[in-house]
Amino acid sequence: MDYSFFDFLRLLGAMALFLYGMKTMSDGLQKLAGNKLRNVLSAMTRNRVTGVLTGLMITALIQSSSATTVMVVSFVNAGLLSLVQSIGVIMGANIGTTLTAWIIAFFGFGKFSISALSIPLMGISLPLIFSSKSKNKSLGEFIFGFAFLFMGLDLLKDSMPDLQNNPEVLSFLQNFTGRGIWSVLFFLLIGTVLTVIVQSSSATIALTLIMAVKGWIDFPSAAAMIMGENLGTTLTANLAAIPANISAKRAAFAHFLFNVLGLIWLTFVFNHFVEIVDNTIAKATSVYPSDMSSFLASLTPGQYEQITTLPRSELPPDLASIQSQYLSYQAATSYGLSLFHTLYNICNVAIMIWFVKFYEKACIFIVRPRKGDDEDEEFILKYISTGIASTDELSILQAEKEVEVYVARTRKMFGFVKKMTNSNHNDKKFMKLYNRTEKYEDICDQMEVEIGSYLGKVAEGRLSNHSKERVRGILREVTEIESIADSSCNIARHLKRKMEADVVFEEMIIENINSMYELVDKAYDNMQALLRNRKVTEAQLLESKHIENSINEKRNMLKRENVENLNQNLYAYQNGVFYMDIISECERMGDYIMNVIESLEMKES
Repeated sequence: MDYSFFDFLRLLGAMALFLYGMKTMSDGLQKLAGNKLRNVLSAMTRNRVTGVLTGLMITALIQSSSATTVMVVSFVNAGLLSLVQSIGVIMGANIGTTLTAWIIAFFGFGKFSISALSIPLMGISLPLIFSSKSKNKSLGEFIFGFAFLFMGLDLLKDSMPDLQNNPEVLSFLQNFTGRGIWSVLFFLLIGTVLTVIVQSSSATIALTLIMAVKGWIDFPSAAAMIMGENLGTTLTANLAAIPANISAKRAAFAHFLFNVLGLIWLTFVFNHFVEIVDNTIAKATSVYPSDMSSFLASLTPGQYEQITTLPRSELPPDLASIQSQYLSYQAATSYGLSLFHTLYNICNVAIMIWFVKFYEKACIFIVRPRKGDDEDEEFILKYISTGIASTDELSILQAEKEVEVYVARTRKMFGFVKKMTNSNHNDKKFMKLYNRTEKYEDICDQMEVEIGSYLGKVAEGRLSNHSKERVRGILREVTEIESIADSSCNIARHLKRKMEADVVFEEMIIENINSMYELVDKAYDNMQALLRNRKVTEAQLLESKHIENSINEKRNMLKRENVENLNQNLYAYQNGVFYMDIISECERMGDYIMNVIESLEMKES
């Protein structure tokens, strides 16, 4: 076989160009859309049908089911979407991603290939990319990616081994065709493995289209590969969800389960399904995609070389007619596979949409939290919803309850920091605690936004002056609690920098830090008790100020001692820097806690 290692590298390079174009185009579209897509995703998922339509629309727009799935998972984590809603969006994303195959079929395999315009399109995108306006930049990236995608597709077609001059390739593949269900399963497996390796269903679908139009594989085998590619893209999502929380794992598993069950029913009716697609395309184009292999087999190597390399004007009439037939078969085959991909996903969604509750129960039953997993890492707002607010008074009560949950979450975060301080920084547990602290910080940021947004909706209603004051007080609490979480995360970062600098604290420093932690814990206990009652007496306010003053005095005393200890060379200056950073952050936490208490209502004496 006359196919060198250099030719193989050209194939890989063409694939890289295609993937880069797809990613750039998708990124550009996402930037152009901005937060609008996110707003649509959170607003249009009230039932399973609108969820499917939303997933379809967004994936069709951004040309990436993976990006849609990532968005869905992030919203499930944030409590904006339930697992049921996320399943609907994921189903829609499966249909939306089929648009990629149609774009490639229309512009990559028709009689006019858009790859001829790739370089001019790059020229158009260049001034846009260097524009100072972000929208123009994003549009330039989209056009640039679009041009790269089809340039890569054209190079892919040219880099594939020539079947007519290398018939042994076909004889190898023929060993796996015509074996009924076993052939379907084999090519399904090939499609799955290819997608997992390449990490892009769009790229493997492009490869499948090229292999089919070049006669490497027959139409049913290519259809089976597309089934496998649908499954392969879900495996990559599940791999990405391994380090994620339980919500992400369940959403990814729902995607996998949806496609597995779809493949099971389609496998039983596969031949009939392929026949329906074959006949539908034949009615539209007068060409049967399944005849592509036999048409290519009827050509001599010389004829094949001429019709694939020479323009129509340079061919004799008989070869020009054959070339026209060849292009028609190419287009019909690519349209047929695109139609198969779309019909399969539409039928699968039409069937599975009635079993969304089953998917939810199956995912919760199969994907269970591991022993010792923290339930709080699955962020779901417990008392308020992101939909229509309840009555004004009830809404405020719900927000107050959610604030208590918020404080409890920041308290756990502070607990991680205390464990990090007292653990060996070379221990694996240290980094695990640090990663959990950062994850909690993200959750706390999201909680601030969600509670604040909810209260904003409540404030738009007709409230009494007293209720308005309560809303203002809760908003202040939320801001201060988020600052407490920031301080905990800052301490964790100081400890991580200490670890990276290979600094080990002396026993005296650790004891002093722990004594400061005890005072902060005391302030936390006091704040949580007062938040449960929501009203503060004069005596309780004085007690709270006394706790805060004790934290301030402790900070001042430790700062003075630190100067003396450095003068006496009891520890290195760098140790003192990390030490004082942690102490100062604890003092700030005391201030933020006091601010929360001051935002509460005073009891009448």
